[in-house]
Amino acid sequence: MRRLLIPLLAVGLLASACGGNDTPSGNEKITLTIAGFGDFGFKPLYEEYKKTHPNIEIQERISDYSAHHQSLISHLATNSGAADIEAIEIGYLSSFTATPNRFHNLLDLGAKDLQSTYLPWKWEQGLSTDKKTLVGLGTDVGGMAMCYRTDLFQKAGLPTARDEVSKLWPTWEEYVATGKKYKAALPDSFFMEASGNMFRAIVEQAPQGVYDDNDKLVVETNPLVKKAWDLTVDAIGAGLSNKLTAWTPEWTAAFGKGTFGTIVCPAWMTSYIETNAKDASGKWDIAAVPGGAGSMGGSHLALPKQGKNQKEAFELIKWLTAPEQQKKVFKATGNFPSTPSLYTDPDLTSFSKPFFNNAPLGKIFTASAQAVKPQHQGPKQGDVFNAIGGGLGRIEQGKQAAPEAWTQVLADCKKLA
Repeated sequence: MRRLLIPLLAVGLLASACGGNDTPSGNEKITLTIAGFGDFGFKPLYEEYKKTHPNIEIQERISDYSAHHQSLISHLATNSGAADIEAIEIGYLSSFTATPNRFHNLLDLGAKDLQSTYLPWKWEQGLSTDKKTLVGLGTDVGGMAMCYRTDLFQKAGLPTARDEVSKLWPTWEEYVATGKKYKAALPDSFFMEASGNMFRAIVEQAPQGVYDDNDKLVVETNPLVKKAWDLTVDAIGAGLSNKLTAWTPEWTAAFGKGTFGTIVCPAWMTSYIETNAKDASGKWDIAAVPGGAGSMGGSHLALPKQGKNQKEAFELIKWLTAPEQQKKVFKATGNFPSTPSLYTDPDLTSFSKPFFNNAPLGKIFTASAQAVKPQHQGPKQGDVFNAIGGGLGRIEQGKQAAPEAWTQVLADCKKLA
């Protein structure tokens, strides 16, 4: 699962005792620890897996997104404390593929035969810089859409049918313009839950994001980053943002209270909406995202060398990321598969949910995933978006004017270079 929002989401980590690479034999009980974040939808799958692998026990723990990745960095540096299996979100993945010697090479464990299973760009994301080491097997991809409240749109005098709503915002400029109309009609409501997610989505759609292909930080020199910043600042100034920080209690409660009308909606976001807005079934729907495509989030499962039982750990992640399991996870939690053989599977493409006004989730997110043009992710991608999200947050809270916030963002980003 997926996802890095700005100011950044919650996630989970599992610590386990470090150990050698010895592998128990026979029917000896083996406990595998898996460090995940958010809801990967794996818990029911663990029980299914254990029915055919009775000697395997699986332990999972959850913690904050940033804490998870920072802890993994620390565990790798000290060669102590990493789990047998570690989930790594795309915002941090390139910092680990740059040091592949700390992980088991999944190609040596049998992953070579799995390459054709994945979207080519998803497979590439898991490879080391020299392409000789596969650090992680892909779980989901974060193909984007836009989720919106039909009841609030109706009150604002806006169209409510998803095709008509999609026509409102072919560009982000028109999305902001629509938001201003919404705000004028509903001054006590907000058009979006958090401005940082809008910024992130715009940048993720660009040919080049916050890094160039040589891992040089280009926040200051890439005009598309500044354009996204300026448009987001315009949205903040117009009062369109609910000023929420993702994964906080206030953010969670806002879904149930119905305080905002739209949210940038990678496939995995649908689960959070459905979980936290239980009384709004049928009021949410899904339209196209401005710009037409893009990917936000997605993760890989990796095996640190310090973990025990790498053979059994690899067999588990190979099974968890196989197409059939990815389809089960999508239908249960919304995390969209990274295995394109499913994209012509009627069981997936015809999938819909009454909660989202029977929107064809399978069809929408299949088209979104197929349209993604992958963008290079730099070694401190997550930290950079954190710094930019912090700047937008200071503007939202009235702590800084936009020019001063941008100056500080650039200074904070230079420290990460």
